[in-house]
Amino acid sequence: MPALAEQFAQVTVELEVTGDPRPTRPKVRGSQRTPPVLVFTAEAVRVTAPNGKVTAVRTPALVLVQQRGGDGGGGGGGGPDRAERHSAARDSVTSRTADVTPPDSTGTARATDARPAGSDTTPPSSHATPPGSDATPREPGPAHRDAAREGLWSAWRGLLPSARIRVVARAAPPLSPADQVAAVLRVTADAPPVKVGAPTVLGRLAGSLREGLREASDGLRPDARALLPGLVVGDTSRVPPDLDDAFRATDLTHLLAVSGSNLTIVLALLIGPTHLATRAERRGLAPRLGLSLRGTAVVGGALALAFVVVCRPDPSVLRAAACGLITLLAIGTGRRRSLLPALAAAVLLLVLYDPWLARSYGFLLSVLATGALLLLAPRWSIALQRCRVPPRIAEVIAAAAAAQAVCAPVVAVLAARVGLVAVPCNLLAELAVGPATVLGFAALAAAPVALPVARALAWCAGWPAGWIAGVARAGAALPGAEFEWPGGWAGGLMLAVVLVVLVPVGRRLLRRPWLCAVCALAVLLAVCRPAPFTRVITGWPPPGWRAVVCDVGQGDGLVLAAGDGTALVVDTGPEPRAIDRCLTDLGVRRIPLLVLTHFHADHVDGLPGALRGRSVGAIETTTLEDPPGQAQFVRTTAAAAGVPIVRAAAGERRHLGPLSWEVLWPPVPPDLPGPGGPGAPDREEAGRDGRNGSAALDGPNDASVTLLVHTRGLTILLLGDLEPPAQRALWAAHPELGAVDVLKVAHHGSAYQDPLLIRRLAPRLALISCGAGNPYGHPAVGTLTALRAQGVRVLRTDTDGSLAILGTTARLSATVSGHRTLAPQATGRSSRAGPAGDRAGLAGPAPAWSPRAGPAAGRRSRAGPAHVRTPRTGPAHARTPRVGPAGARRPCAGPAGGCRAGPRRLGQSGKSAARGRARRWSAPERTDT
Repeated sequence: MPALAEQFAQVTVELEVTGDPRPTRPKVRGSQRTPPVLVFTAEAVRVTAPNGKVTAVRTPALVLVQQRGGDGGGGGGGGPDRAERHSAARDSVTSRTADVTPPDSTGTARATDARPAGSDTTPPSSHATPPGSDATPREPGPAHRDAAREGLWSAWRGLLPSARIRVVARAAPPLSPADQVAAVLRVTADAPPVKVGAPTVLGRLAGSLREGLREASDGLRPDARALLPGLVVGDTSRVPPDLDDAFRATDLTHLLAVSGSNLTIVLALLIGPTHLATRAERRGLAPRLGLSLRGTAVVGGALALAFVVVCRPDPSVLRAAACGLITLLAIGTGRRRSLLPALAAAVLLLVLYDPWLARSYGFLLSVLATGALLLLAPRWSIALQRCRVPPRIAEVIAAAAAAQAVCAPVVAVLAARVGLVAVPCNLLAELAVGPATVLGFAALAAAPVALPVARALAWCAGWPAGWIAGVARAGAALPGAEFEWPGGWAGGLMLAVVLVVLVPVGRRLLRRPWLCAVCALAVLLAVCRPAPFTRVITGWPPPGWRAVVCDVGQGDGLVLAAGDGTALVVDTGPEPRAIDRCLTDLGVRRIPLLVLTHFHADHVDGLPGALRGRSVGAIETTTLEDPPGQAQFVRTTAAAAGVPIVRAAAGERRHLGPLSWEVLWPPVPPDLPGPGGPGAPDREEAGRDGRNGSAALDGPNDASVTLLVHTRGLTILLLGDLEPPAQRALWAAHPELGAVDVLKVAHHGSAYQDPLLIRRLAPRLALISCGAGNPYGHPAVGTLTALRAQGVRVLRTDTDGSLAILGTTARLSATVSGHRTLAPQATGRSSRAGPAGDRAGLAGPAPAWSPRAGPAAGRRSRAGPAHVRTPRTGPAHARTPRVGPAGARRPCAGPAGGCRAGPRRLGQSGKSAARGRARRWSAPERTDT
């Protein structure tokens, strides 16, 4: 198998399924949302090579099942322009797979697009039209295709461990040689899986029990329906991405990974409190059933084995079962129970049985948490009780704090973050874990024999499960629920040192109640981050902001102030959490209109975050519903929130408080219906400039809604992702369009721009929204050079964070929320923009803009990209960046060469930069009003 994987061979493999198929989370990659992929582990038992040779093997493999025609993974950053589509599709890589083709003739491995193996060829249709016939075969309708696709998907998702199937797959090597699998097998779901062997009796029984629990919980509320199977048997197939993110942010994911707490609850029903299990006054069901100690141990062992079969042998489940069996052995033999040696013996036996557990982070977290509960929690509980904390409350707080303290460094290694709400969220969730687990297991057992009883039990369990989901969502919604921390082992070691230092400090604090109160207040302020407090500490958001370009990663998300807590939002970026946090920081609670410029995923996938907890009047979209899948996503999300959708058209005008704007693009299609929705804008002139230029619409980018916004004297032009043909058509449709104060550069600053339009607009400030380290080369060096050659100050979210526009046309200024230093890119990209908050000495354009009219002669641009004297002449004499033959910037020759080792942060001190305060840029006063 490894040899065939190195050759990227297409093979026929007989597999024994070893894990439940689980769907991957869809991610936004460029302009598209990656398709769902089913992933499961299996053992290859028979392999047929391309030459027909059949070999019996016993090799672990990872299987990826993808639907044909559902790749969607190509696309550049935010909708590829024509010059980038080929390279962006070639450089796109799907998650978790070694998504590369065999080496080409030069010996260099090439990246492929996201199509599944074998999808490059389409089998001939069995319904070919006879020669000479004018009739065409009838294509199945969309509903029929969707139903057929869902049926295939269900067949693959229904595979049970121990079943045997035969697949035709493209083999590829794993991402890392240290992976537990020898090959990654990519399968296209053209047909249901070919089953060559049925699952075992235990496998079928466990599968029927899990399916019965899912069926019993079907009628619950969405969060309870998704969460209950996860709490009971670790089935997270229904958990939506936003709920999963909430559990990760609050460090409650251990509740979804079945562990010792679940088995403890089950065994506690049998044996009662463990410290009384060997005494005459023992409790639980065992003495009531007349079971002896040995009988209790045997029944408990059977329950533990059944627990492993139903919940699947994951690392945490195996650790819990091993500890439970050793404890039951001590009870059955009447020996003294000692939990720490039991844990050590369980870990040793499991690692000897499966050495790969030594590399499992899940197993490590499970062992660390259990060890903390045995070693640290009792001591911390005693310390809290000395401070007059009630015993039961002290035990619960000590257990949650101890487990969090030992697991936090490992979480930092994996996720590069530290959570501040983990302990309180775990304490609140613990109130409902017991009832939800007991009632859930009861529903699990009752489902095969009495489904109505199981549904009643699941309904009762849905209330505590809903409480846990509510705790997770409420905790994750807090602005300071988590903060970034250095990742990797260095970051984990650093956090461990900090925690070791904090433990003795915490002991001293417990002796001084007033210091405890001060620390608790500080943590509360850090978590809640009230707007006045945050503004004083960080300077963000700046008072009197007019517009903010949110740092949403590789996408667009812009907010225009329209009054106290009210704003016009244009695009929502690729991630709901990013736009939600930006709007929360800005204090936006009401959005009368939310404009989605076009339906690419990097502009619309954050829509749930913008709608969350806010009053939204309407959503306005472009007239071209392409891509159709993402357009359907917008319609479904809006319908679920009860928000109407209207369509934008050139010529409409709206106003909202101090804001007024006009839609300049896209042109009105002939079949566009009349105004939809209350308060429709003035469309008297929609036909004047809207029905011309339809030929310029070449894909979703060119259908971007383009807005000309006026706010307190400032003129802001938002170009969406328009490409040069549409930019030229926009210019032709609006010859009256003149200079603007602020330009949101089209398509994340890609190289595909119309230079004549930029010269005509003559902006004083250009804003670029792009993600740090994006693989598409955004913003392009040529675009940055063209803008700066005209004296335009460029701010970008990948280096400056969120961007806020302030002031008026006579005194334009900008404040940014942060600063990042980007590593040099292989494409030659270079971050030469001055750091956020530099005060620039750039003069605005002349009243009658001309390409020959540069900035004020002799003025030194302190915030210019290269920190050199502003050229006295226009672009023809502008200094060009020193680049090498391949476009990469040549290394500096030292101080004599006139360049520095690192970017100079002008207009700020190093101390203010370290604090992370927002920094400000100001343009000189402008008199050409």
